[in-house]
Amino acid sequence: MCVLVVGTRSPFASATPRASEKDRPFSIEAVLSAPFPSNLIAAPRGDRVAWVFNAQGRRNIWVADGPDFRARQVTSYADDDGQEISQLTFSPDASVIVYVRGGSPNREGEVPNPTSDPRGARQLIMAVRVDDGKTWEIAEGSNPQVSPRGDVVVFERRGRLFIAPLAGGERERPLFEARGRNGSPVWSPDGTKLAFVSARGDHSFIGVFDLQKRTITWLAPSVDRDRSPVWAPDGRRLAFIRIPGAMADPPRTREWELPFSLYVADVETGEARLVWTSPNATAGFAQTYPAEPLRWAAGDRLVFYSEHEGWMHLYSVPVNGGKETALTPGEFEVEDSALSPDGRAIVFNSNQGDIDRRHLWQVNVDGTGLRPLTRGTGIEWGPVITAERRYILCLSSTARRPAAPALVEEQTNTVRLIAPEAIPRDFPEPHLVEPQQVIVKTPDGWSIHCQLFLPRDARPGDRRPAVIFLHGGPIRQMLLGWHPRGYYHRAYGFNQYLASQGYVVLSVNFRSGIGYGRAFRLAPNQGPRGASEYQDVLAAAKYLQRRPEVDPQKIGLWGGSYGGYLTALGLARNSDLFAAGVDLHGVHDWSLRARLREGGGGWGIHGQDLLRLAWESSPVASVRFWTSPVLFIHGDDDRNVDFIETTDLIQRLRAEGKAHVEQLIFPDEVHDFLLHRNWIRAYRAAADFFDRFLKGSQP
Repeated sequence: MCVLVVGTRSPFASATPRASEKDRPFSIEAVLSAPFPSNLIAAPRGDRVAWVFNAQGRRNIWVADGPDFRARQVTSYADDDGQEISQLTFSPDASVIVYVRGGSPNREGEVPNPTSDPRGARQLIMAVRVDDGKTWEIAEGSNPQVSPRGDVVVFERRGRLFIAPLAGGERERPLFEARGRNGSPVWSPDGTKLAFVSARGDHSFIGVFDLQKRTITWLAPSVDRDRSPVWAPDGRRLAFIRIPGAMADPPRTREWELPFSLYVADVETGEARLVWTSPNATAGFAQTYPAEPLRWAAGDRLVFYSEHEGWMHLYSVPVNGGKETALTPGEFEVEDSALSPDGRAIVFNSNQGDIDRRHLWQVNVDGTGLRPLTRGTGIEWGPVITAERRYILCLSSTARRPAAPALVEEQTNTVRLIAPEAIPRDFPEPHLVEPQQVIVKTPDGWSIHCQLFLPRDARPGDRRPAVIFLHGGPIRQMLLGWHPRGYYHRAYGFNQYLASQGYVVLSVNFRSGIGYGRAFRLAPNQGPRGASEYQDVLAAAKYLQRRPEVDPQKIGLWGGSYGGYLTALGLARNSDLFAAGVDLHGVHDWSLRARLREGGGGWGIHGQDLLRLAWESSPVASVRFWTSPVLFIHGDDDRNVDFIETTDLIQRLRAEGKAHVEQLIFPDEVHDFLLHRNWIRAYRAAADFFDRFLKGSQP
């Protein structure tokens, strides 16, 4: 059974078009032309914010100052060169922004070089002066942390910590020598000490390095894995998360399924005491997915994420111990959050009351004063709070308007864009459709949320081709608007393009994704343990077959990563149902992944029984039934999905000789393509492929 529920700018934006103009076609280039914002941060003083705009591959840092927040660009990178900008942090006086340019090394130590530049590529820690845009190189590395004194930067490189002057001009030097992979540095409030995590494989320690005494104090060392150190405002205490250490025969599960605890340590003595322990074995996701899973708030309270009540929520607990306070109770999930400068309140985005969108809320750290900050049909995420006047800013989108930085207007629960001029004047916003919420019931009782993109001129009896989109992750959730993540922001744009070309598009939030609670994310028998989410794909296809606008013989699949896996699985198992597919960097053999990667491929696949089940849950197990045409798209420097997943499957399909196979391979490109032009090529190829095999006469 299926249930359909229909959900209720810029000075340069086009005026509302006449009805006849709304159907004007637009290009893939046009719908992907708006800059994508990310890395929004607030300065430690004043009312300054900064973020990164990726404008068709040209990545630059922008800033804005309150109260008017007029935006301006401060770096001047002019090319689609594939070099990321990330990990922004302000100097204490907000005059300089330190950032990382370039991607992280792969397992061989190679930095992404998607242009195949013969000079190679480096991951650099850079700085830019906000007033005049002067930039300089500090060192090679990542995760830069500027000292509270504003004179030096500590950073990571190949499992070691280094220190260098903020002003540059001098070579970096090792901060200290210690066993393990040392990282996650956090300065003490007075800048005299540095907390860090020393990961040692089966366990990890929290260390505190005293820069004056040049000594390391280990905080309550144990056989466990300690992480996420946060300082008390007084600089004498430090809180951290503790999760049990490794076992020789680890549980054969996808999640850790272990308890976690919060500890507070005395920095001088290294002694620690237990503050709180989870009442059940729900450690893992809530301690790794959020950017800041633990904070030290006002009134000596620790604010932390947990799933122990079945949903991702925020809690607080006194540092002296006691009962936790649920800050965000209910059947919804919390994602990004920001602690107010005085530590008394926290602003967060969640899907409370609007499960397929995100809105901003605020709550005091003692659990009082919960209230919405935004409402409506928009999507808001990534909140920050300015240091002086406590302005709240976020990233925001709607069904038609792409993501952009915005100021929250608390009196009206709305947002105002602060860089509307960045959206191109010819962006096809008026010509996009508003996706409809669809809830599909599966035979085994799951409710699967989907987004339906109907062409504007669709009519019953049209017999149009249809396409099912399957997200990656699988811990992702597609929304009723432009997505907070760049990868899915582009995918949403391509779905809009397909709808403009006459396709009926259904984006499916299959089981194992986020947004619908822990039980949904950990649905039984998923992925390599039985591919239970494939039932959701079949239910979505049956739904489309019953729609009066759809030709039931012309349904295609497309998706990337985990979505590529499900695309290939659909073509392998049901070429009778799925007429064509576009598979971007999918996993095609779970047993191969389990052999190639640690932790049983990240899914705990150990032992012959699970390896056999993993094989049976993979597209390669059903390749002899595969007859539908397929286009594979993959970069050969993929660090998430091994390239052999595609090379192996194509050889098997060639050997069978039953399916038409096409490929688009990007040398030196990574999983989430770094070059904008490669995304354009990929989506052009996908659109052409669907036109030939779903619209055209090719079999």
